[in-house]
Amino acid sequence: MAAILSVSGSPSATSRTARLLRHLDERLRLQGHDVVSLEVRTLPAEALLGADFRHPAVTEAAALFQRSDGVVIGTPVYKAAYSGLLKSLLDLLPQYALADKTVLPLATGGSTAHVLAIDYALRPVLSAMGAAHVVPGWFTLDKDITVADDGALTVAPAAAEALVEVTDRFSAALGGRTTALAPTG
Repeated sequence: MAAILSVSGSPSATSRTARLLRHLDERLRLQGHDVVSLEVRTLPAEALLGADFRHPAVTEAAALFQRSDGVVIGTPVYKAAYSGLLKSLLDLLPQYALADKTVLPLATGGSTAHVLAIDYALRPVLSAMGAAHVVPGWFTLDKDITVADDGALTVAPAAAEALVEVTDRFSAALGGRTTALAPTG
């Protein structure tokens, strides 16, 4: 199956975005894909903010993109745009880092006022970076993502159903199986 890079652009250590991505990563693994996760917040700030293209952490991140067949990009939405942390990484990658890749954009946020951030802020950047196919993404409201004290994640039923659909569409575009799995939530 496909090699997938799952990127969280959230600056928060307790991020709903990152937890949601890790939840969807497991679904993709069950569909036969090899999934590697990247939390952009773990990269050195001085490398990201100083635009150090040659920093070992940045070159390793670029190599992860290069080795992947598909990329899941998850970001919280701030002021109707994807996170500045994600932008700082994307700016350091080669111009066509997404060439020949299938990409699934996902976003989380506190208000439906930001639902178009995927299509008007993130999708154009992904396309400009050469993505072969940007599948329809999904915006999930923060209130639809619950994290229990033990770390277990619950997604509201309607959001969970939509996330399964977009994740399965992404998997199918990469040649993964989707019909044998029940929805997760």
